This record gives sequence, structure tokens and C-alpha cells, in this order.
Amino acid sequence: MKNSRTIAVRLSSYILKLANRENCKEILDSPLPLLYNTGENLKEERFPSRPGAGEKGAKSVDYILKNAMILTGGAFRSADISVAEGRIVSISGALEAPSGVPVIDLHRAAVFPGFVDVHVHLREPGFSYKETIRTGTLAAARGGFAHVCPMPNLDPVPDCPENLAPQLDLIGRDAAVHVHPYGAISRGERGERLADLAGLAPHVAGFSDDGRGVQSRDLMRRAMLGAKELGRIVAAHCEDNRLLQGGYIHDGPYARLHGHRGICSESEWGPIARDLELAEETGCRYHVCHVSTRESVELIRRAKARGVDVTCETAPHYLVFTDMDIQEDGRFKMNPPIRGELDRAALLRGVADGTIDMVATDHAPHSWTEKSKGLEKSAMGVVGLETAFSALYTHLVRKGALTLEQLVALMHGNPTRRFGFGTPLAEGEPADLTVFDLGETYTVDPGQFQSMGRATPFAGQTLYGVCKLTMVGGKIVWREEGV
Repeated sequence: MKNSRTIAVRLSSYILKLANRENCKEILDSPLPLLYNTGENLKEERFPSRPGAGEKGAKSVDYILKNAMILTGGAFRSADISVAEGRIVSISGALEAPSGVPVIDLHRAAVFPGFVDVHVHLREPGFSYKETIRTGTLAAARGGFAHVCPMPNLDPVPDCPENLAPQLDLIGRDAAVHVHPYGAISRGERGERLADLAGLAPHVAGFSDDGRGVQSRDLMRRAMLGAKELGRIVAAHCEDNRLLQGGYIHDGPYARLHGHRGICSESEWGPIARDLELAEETGCRYHVCHVSTRESVELIRRAKARGVDVTCETAPHYLVFTDMDIQEDGRFKMNPPIRGELDRAALLRGVADGTIDMVATDHAPHSWTEKSKGLEKSAMGVVGLETAFSALYTHLVRKGALTLEQLVALMHGNPTRRFGFGTPLAEGEPADLTVFDLGETYTVDPGQFQSMGRATPFAGQTLYGVCKLTMVGGKIVWREEGV
């Protein structure tokens, strides 16, 4: 057992560095800021990004972004953005670049605050054949994300500070964006004994046993009481194992037509109903992961009306597809499964009326072998970081189901308010931002992904919205060719 001083040192080693990868189109090799993760805010220690930047009287501007389009009050306005020492210095109509400062012409592309994904799987430590911190965060950067929260179904499971430390070491060494890990609810995610919640709390975004549902009401109640005392969120994967009965896709028309075993909706909404009662009783800040059924939406809507401190997320594939869109391919298999048309309609209503607070990708990469065994035998999970914004912009915003402001709120504003990280696109704020050409299309080709995962239901689709550039802490972590 390592002594507490050693663990504390390892837990504070959030030195984010830009990572190189063979297929990355352009990654600048300047170091990112030194970050200390307190579990609440990232405290930044800045260093001059180029010679002379910290000298008295010297120009400290690092970049000028020309011809940006900023979304304000439902409309775009043209502006230039200057970035210096990791922060946005100015957003104004026309900026002159000091001598020697790089100028990037955005050609009237849209600039958004860097997106926040509160539910991803980066697979390290333990499963680096599926994904690594480096490849997963490069995928995040390419998708416009500045902050991601990886789930704790790892090896070792981060159920105590000693088991969290290896993950933080990898994040400090390899991450290209801000990474806020979850700690486990239970030891080994086995649902039997509580994890060391107090020891984990200063270093995690919240507590989750994602990948497995907490089956015990008593254990979940004690977890909520502990999280309440520690000021942390419980983010629940809601699944009743007693109702699964070997199912692997939605228990709907497609399953019956093609002879597949289905997963009933109650396996999700039943545990949500239980947890909402417990959240109301304990006062815990409760978050429901990957909501997929109409019953779940209605339960959460009613709980919010009663004043329960609950938020929830859904994923792009649940908002776009129904079970009748499924093909006999592992890229359509995830947990929970893609549901029916009535469920999708209820999710869209929940997004529109604020019942559903945010979109999270549940980015869950697996190896080609694990995803090449058809619907029945492929592993559960699909990737989504690189397609989330463009898929929702194409299928929902351009078709009038959502406004662009609503989409940005789902991917930035709402998760920022709930989880406490992410920053607005404003002067004086950290330069965590992303640039999209909303008029440019591309065809989803998983072979071009930064992620090691290739399974996506969006493969082959033509989508609007190409991520041209992403900055984290004022450093370029993704840059499309030609920008």
C-alpha cells in the first residue's frame, strides 16, 4: 500500500500534454497548461507560450482568429478573437494582429465554447486494445469537446485513491483535452460494498457504477447519503438485471420480426423510479445516464416538478434512430438499446421542454473482433465523440426539431452548470473553444476516426458540420487541413 503522501502526489499529476497520432491532420506540439484536478475546478498554472510572452511590454497574443461567427441571442455575429496565455483576450469586430502573431482565417465558420461530454469510456487503464486516453481525447478534440468524463469500468476499477492513481497518471501524460474521471460507487463495481467515496471525492466528477446497475436499494441509498455529504453527483446506469432475460436489443417490432431476444423498457425505468424516490429522500444530486425510454422521461419530468434534484442525459443515437432502423450489424448494438418510435418522440419532447438536460455520447469503443459478431454476440457499445454534434445538427437542427442554441445548451451550457466544468465563450475566460463549418458536409468514414473504435450507426451517412479547429487552454488540439 502506497503511503498517503505518494498517493496525493500522483493524484495531483494532471499535466495535460498534446498527443501526436499518425492519422491526426495537424496537432501542434506546444504543451498544454499544467492542471490540478480538485474535482471541482481545474486550477491552471500558465507558462509563456513563446519567447518574450511574459516579458514586460512584450506582445503576449498567441493567436488571432479572424472572421469568426459567434452565436448570440439566436443569431450569428461576425467577430475576431484574440487568444493570449491560454485565455480569450478580446472578441471584437476587427482586430489587428501584432507582428509575428499567427492569424487563422476561419472564413465565417461558427465558433462555440468547447463542448462537455459527461459520459465517455476511454478504456485505460486495463483495456488499451479498445481505446487509450490519447486516442479517446483526440477523438474528443476532433468532435469539438474540451471536457470529457470517463466512466470507471476499468482495471483497476477506481474505487479508492490507490486504484484511481494509475488512471490519473495516464491522463496527465496523454490527454489532449480536460478529463474529469468518475469514481466507482461500489468496490470493483460489484454492487456489494461502497467504494471509498470520501477518499475519491476530491479527485472525481462524481460517482457511478456505469456498465452495471446498482441492484441493491440499500446500497444505492447509502451511496446517495455519502455523495450528499461529500457534495458529489451520483450518475446512475439504471438497469434491473432480473428483467434482462438474455436480451440484447430493444423488445420491439424488429426483435420479434427477426427472432432476437429483447430488452424490456422496464429494465431501465424501474430502477429510475426507485432512485428518484431515494434522491428525494436523501437530497442527493442525482443524474440519470443514457435515458432511452418514454417511461423514463415521464418519471424524470414528474420528479423535477416535485423538486427532486435530478438531471439526465440521452445520446445522439437514441434521438435519431428507432429499432426499425437497426441492421444485422454490431454497430447498432449498445446498452441501453435503440428503442421504438414512441420512445424517440418522447425523448425529443423531453429535450424540447427541458426534462432532458444534456446530450452525452456514451462513447464506448471496442475492438473490431468484439464488434464483428452481429447483433447477438457483439459487445455492447458504439463510438460517438467524432459525430455527435454533426449528427444532431443534421438530423435535428436542420430539420427544425431543435434550434442551434438548444443544441449548444445540451452539449455545453447545461452540463457545465450541473457538473461545474466548462467555460463560456467570453473575454477573460479560458480559450476552450471549437470551430465548425456548418455548411460543409462529410461522409462518416470510421476508418478516418481518431478513436480506435470503429462501430457507429452513423457510418456512411452524409452529415453537415465539419469541425475545423478545437482549442483547449489556448492550444490547438485539433486542426483540419486547410485551416
